[in-house]
Amino acid sequence: MINSDDFARRLKSVMDFYQLSASQFADKIDVQRSSISHLLSGRNKPSLDFVLKIIKTFDEVELYWLLNGKGTFPKVETIEDKLPPIISQNTVQKKLPEFSGSNESIERIVIFFKDGTFKEYRP
Repeated sequence: MINSDDFARRLKSVMDFYQLSASQFADKIDVQRSSISHLLSGRNKPSLDFVLKIIKTFDEVELYWLLNGKGTFPKVETIEDKLPPIISQNTVQKKLPEFSGSNESIERIVIFFKDGTFKEYRP
């Protein structure tokens, strides 16, 4: 069940992120302006149609984050989103620079992110 107060805070976060007033936000997702006011005050709970309009209009909003606060906002694009669905070691080797005199195969690839986290891939 959606907690109205928490949903209202997340909705406000989305509006702040895009620097939109309540009326601008309502116009952007094509709902009545009073709908936003009622949701932000906790008077109403969001309809499925309302939630889907937000997800469709704003790519950075994750469904699970909007509904229950799980996940991230804005949406974090991962390296998996950018790679083809199946990646072979041959594909990886073609994209990496040649190492002179080395005939060794790739053991792993580590990608470091600015926030201090990393992802490790093993072909």
